[in-house]
Amino acid sequence: MQKQTIQYDSPIDALVAVAKRLSAYEDRFSMSSEEFYDRYTKGGHEDTIDFVEWSNDYQHYMNIRRDLEKHLQNAA
Repeated sequence: MQKQTIQYDSPIDALVAVAKRLSAYEDRFSMSSEEFYDRYTKGGHEDTIDFVEWSNDYQHYMNIRRDLEKHLQNAA
């Protein structure tokens, strides 16, 4: 599998794009990303390509969200 890099115009655009991917996984597997990630990190799911990508997307989403929250706190 070839790694793909996507560039976004803003962190908000990145957050929305990743949130859409998370939503698609949630619909497909009938569970929230938070629930999936908790189970996955405890060994409750196999390392299939879908689950690895979902896990990576969730981590990316949380990192973007944390960075945005820090910026908002500094701006206030």
